[in-house]
Amino acid sequence: MRAALATNLVFAASLASPFAATAAEAGAVTLVPHRAVYDLALDSASDRSGITGLSGRMVYEFAGSPCDGYTVTFRFVTRIDTEDTSRLTDQQTTTYEDGEGASFNFVTRSFVDEALETELRGSARLDSDETLVSLEKPEKQDVTLEAAQFPTRHLKDLLSRAKSGETFYEASLFDGSEDADKVMTTTVIIGKPAKANASDPELKAMGDLAGAAFWPVDMAYFDLAGDGADGEELPTYRISFKLYENGMTRDLVMDYGTFSMTGTLVDLATFDAPDNCTQ
Repeated sequence: MRAALATNLVFAASLASPFAATAAEAGAVTLVPHRAVYDLALDSASDRSGITGLSGRMVYEFAGSPCDGYTVTFRFVTRIDTEDTSRLTDQQTTTYEDGEGASFNFVTRSFVDEALETELRGSARLDSDETLVSLEKPEKQDVTLEAAQFPTRHLKDLLSRAKSGETFYEASLFDGSEDADKVMTTTVIIGKPAKANASDPELKAMGDLAGAAFWPVDMAYFDLAGDGADGEELPTYRISFKLYENGMTRDLVMDYGTFSMTGTLVDLATFDAPDNCTQ
């Protein structure tokens, strides 16, 4: 779940007119600045994956407001074991999105066994029916993609749809992940609101959320622009989670096809929103 967990769903250029209505609805959603810590564990792995064990931790911090824009800092550390090796990976991402969801800056550094392996740095902006991406690292490059929402706009859109009772929709996303050169097509399933039961393992870390209702959400990501794509292939990956009205998430399951992992909420802290702006 890279910023994926907090991923950006987006509308294709053919949905330009509905996009404006969705943006207006999303503006009414109130997101709470917070820091969430998740313990990661192997859920399942096929023989083809070669994975015999996985553990780690993810820290996700969300800050900002519609006036100041939104900053996300995200660290995803995993130790992956196979029969022959054990590898420590550390992905560190920082993004900034303006309050209107029209521009997006991103920096991702990936380390393997504490050595820097890749660094991705760039920005993107919406222009009419296109997403214009400008990369600085690993090398300078400009990329033109279909229209897309950025992560916080996506989260507001998802919450707006959940609150209105919508249960399924298809969209696209750009979050600056991988090589930041593609828009992913997504399908989103929103379940009925529910509340945690007394035996929920995350209850101790939930604080004020312990008695709050959540929506179970399942999102699948497809690279329909890839070679040979026919719209019927399996998703590149899937993610499911419990989503709260204030934008917080827990009980994560990240499925990459040959293996999947869980993310269990172990610590949650909320912060005051800026006084000079209201959601």
